[in-house]
Amino acid sequence: MWVVARTVAHVTSSTSKRARPAYRCAECGWTTVKWVGRCGECQAWGTVSEDGPAAGGPRTATVSPAREPARPIGDIDVESARANPTGVGEFDRVLGGGLVPGAVILLAGEPGVGKSTLLLDVASNVADGALGPDGFESPRTVLYVTGEESAGQVRLRAERIGALSPTLLLAAETDLGTVLGHLEANQPDMLIVDSVQTIASAQVDGAPGGVSQVREVAGALIAVAKERQIPTILVGHVTKDGSVAGPRTLEHLVDVVCQFEGDRHSRLRMIRAVKNRYGPTDEVGCFDLSEDGIVGLPDPSGLFLSHAGSGVAGSCITVTLEGRRPLAVEVQGLVAPSPLNNPRRATSGVDSSRLAMILAVLQRHGGLRLADQDVYASTVGGARITEPASDLAAALALVSARTGRPLPGATVAVGEVGLAGDLRPVAGLDRRLGEAARLGFAHAVVPHGTGVKAPEGLRLVEAAHIRDAVEWAQSAGSETGSETDRD
Repeated sequence: MWVVARTVAHVTSSTSKRARPAYRCAECGWTTVKWVGRCGECQAWGTVSEDGPAAGGPRTATVSPAREPARPIGDIDVESARANPTGVGEFDRVLGGGLVPGAVILLAGEPGVGKSTLLLDVASNVADGALGPDGFESPRTVLYVTGEESAGQVRLRAERIGALSPTLLLAAETDLGTVLGHLEANQPDMLIVDSVQTIASAQVDGAPGGVSQVREVAGALIAVAKERQIPTILVGHVTKDGSVAGPRTLEHLVDVVCQFEGDRHSRLRMIRAVKNRYGPTDEVGCFDLSEDGIVGLPDPSGLFLSHAGSGVAGSCITVTLEGRRPLAVEVQGLVAPSPLNNPRRATSGVDSSRLAMILAVLQRHGGLRLADQDVYASTVGGARITEPASDLAAALALVSARTGRPLPGATVAVGEVGLAGDLRPVAGLDRRLGEAARLGFAHAVVPHGTGVKAPEGLRLVEAAHIRDAVEWAQSAGSETGSETDRD
C-alpha cells in the first residue's frame, strides 16, 4: 500500500513539473519559469506573459532516409539561385540584384512609412513581367495577402499608384490555414503577406502577434516558400525603439531583413538591409513618397540641397555615406542673441549631443563667443546626420551664422572635429569628394594629411585645426554682413 502511494505521488509530482507554465518575452523571445515584470534579455517592461508548458527533457531524434543523396559542391546547379529583378531599381539594389527563388524577406518599418505602397508597386511589376532581359520573361502570378486592410482599401491604393494587374491576386485573410489554401489553389510565383503579425493559426493558442503565433505562422510560410521555391515578402511591425517586433528567432529564420525608414513629415524614404544572405548589407535604397505612389531616387542629393541657400549666411554642405552611397546634405545654422540666462539649443536632423560638443570646441578653440547666444541647427529635406564626418560642416555653418558672412559659393566640408579642436580624417573620403565633384562643387574643406587626390574641378582646402577652418571661412567668405566681437 505504501509503495503504491509513493508511486502515485511520484507520478503526480512529475506531471506537475511537466505542466509548469513557461513565460516568454513578446519582444525578444526570452523564456523563464516564473513571471517577472522586466525581461532579463532585452530589459523591456511588461512584455513577459505565459506561453504554455515548458519544454520537456531531451528527446531522441528519429533517423529518416534522405530524399536526395549528398552531392559534390561543384555539381550543384546555381541557375535556380539567381536573383530576378523586381523592376524597382532601388529595392533591387538593397536585395543584391532582386528576388531569389525561395527567399523569404522580412520588411519592417513604422506605420505609415510606405511599406504597403512599395510592396504593391513591386507586386505589380512582377505580375506584369516587364523587368528587362534578365528578369521574368512573362507575366507572373502574385498573391498579395492583406490582414490589416480590406480588399477595397488595397484596390483603391493600387488604382492611385497605377498598380492594377490581371495576374495580381488579392486576398484579405487573417487565418493561416486559409492563406495556405490560397497558396494551394492559385500556385503563385510570388507571395506577399501584410503583415505577419496579423495572421493567426488555429493550432496554436494565443492572440495574433504573440510570440507563439508569429513563430508558427512564419515557420509555416517559410516551409512553403522553400519547398515550392516561391519568393516571399513578410511585412513586420516594429517596437518603440524601431527594432523588429516579435521573437528574435524570426530574424534568424528569414533570409533577408530590411528596415524601411523615413520621417512622416518628409518625402524621403530609405530602405536598408540589416541581414542579407544573398547580397551586401551596406547598400541603401532611396525613394520619394508622394500622393501618386513611391518612386526610386537614383540621385537623391537634390532633396537635401536648398537651391535658394547660396549666398546666405549660416549654410554649409557636407557629404554623408548611407551604406556605400554618398549623399550631399545641407546643414543650416542660426545664431541669435539670447534674452535667457540659459540660451536655447535646438536641433532638427542633427544630433544634439554632437552639436553641444561642436559649440564647446568653437567657443574654446575657434575664438567665437557663443555662450550667450541661442543656437539652432537643422538639415534640409528631413535628412538625419549622425556620423562624425558632418562635424566640420555644422561648425562652419555656425561660424557663418555667427559672423554673418556666407561661405564661398559651391563649398563642401567633410571632417570630424575633436575635443582638442583638431580635424580628423573620415572613412570613404574619396567617394565623398567624388560625389561633390559630380554635383559641381568648387571647394572642399577637409582635414590635413588625408593623402586623397582631389577630383578634377574640385579644389581641396586642408585644415589641421578648427581654427584654420574658421579663419579660412572668414577670409574667403563674402563681405556681406557686419563683423561681430570675438574673444
